[in-house]
Amino acid sequence: MGDVAMTVPVIRALIAQHDHVKITVVSRAQYKPFFDGIPQVNFFEADLAKRHKGFFGLLRLYKDLKALHVHAVADLHNVTRTKVLTRLFALRGKTVATTDKMRAGRAKLTALKNKVIEPMPPVVQRHADVFAQLGYPVKLSNPVFAAPQELTEDITSTTGLKTGKWIGIAPFAQHRSKVYPKELMQQVIDRLAAGSTVTLFLFGGGKDERKVLKKYAADRPNIVVVAGGKFTLKQELKIISHLDVMLSMDSANAHMAAMQGTPVVTLWGATHPYAGFAPFNQPATNALTADREKYPFLPTSIYGNKKVEGYDDVMRTVTPDTVVAKVQQVAGV
Repeated sequence: MGDVAMTVPVIRALIAQHDHVKITVVSRAQYKPFFDGIPQVNFFEADLAKRHKGFFGLLRLYKDLKALHVHAVADLHNVTRTKVLTRLFALRGKTVATTDKMRAGRAKLTALKNKVIEPMPPVVQRHADVFAQLGYPVKLSNPVFAAPQELTEDITSTTGLKTGKWIGIAPFAQHRSKVYPKELMQQVIDRLAAGSTVTLFLFGGGKDERKVLKKYAADRPNIVVVAGGKFTLKQELKIISHLDVMLSMDSANAHMAAMQGTPVVTLWGATHPYAGFAPFNQPATNALTADREKYPFLPTSIYGNKKVEGYDDVMRTVTPDTVVAKVQQVAGV
């Protein structure tokens, strides 16, 4: 989800700077709301569960896309499936380009020996480079975002109308090494919720996450749990567009906020913004990273899926005081 969200600012800039270009985004149906409202962008559902499943499904996907008569193909994913598709289009004489994952640089950044601590080009810039290779250079330095989306009655019946500051918190990530410890997150939530003019929105996914969020919220009237199917993704995006700040792990919610121009504060454990996955157009000071003096092997992973002995508690070096102060500063509380 985060990977798809990171393409949005680039595609929005591409359309703004090349108004004669039409884009067809090929992705899973659930991500269509990310691209709603962007002019000259169509969405094509890759049905990877049925029609486009497996090798022969991939050939059907190519056949379906070939019927669109595209002039060029931008592979912003760079995985086996998309490599096959771009190869097939290239054989038909289409211009193709692929995002560079910079695997050698990633390996040096996360190495336990001879580590090279240098920032890599942001992924969004690497996506922009792809369009430049296709003949459509894209500048990302002065992004223009859409206005916050209207909060319709189906949303405000739960959230209420916006008054004071709205702060979003997304305390989960796919891997434990990227998740702030529960008791520390509880302290952050308690302190932020103590503000008389503040409403907190806690974001999460399924049943288990909803249970954790309900404990965090403790039935306080100024905390809204956004999880467990209460809102659709489209509705969540509308809420996020009205936040004064989103506090997130290194996860999709950070990118869903950033693609709409919402300020984001991120917490980093085993991973690090130097890998290029910092949310778009956010100040480097909004990324709160674990202490490398105490844990010199950091970052130990690009995605947070690698375990290093003795590094389970790296996120504890980011104190609740630091998190609360940064969130309040960005939100203007």
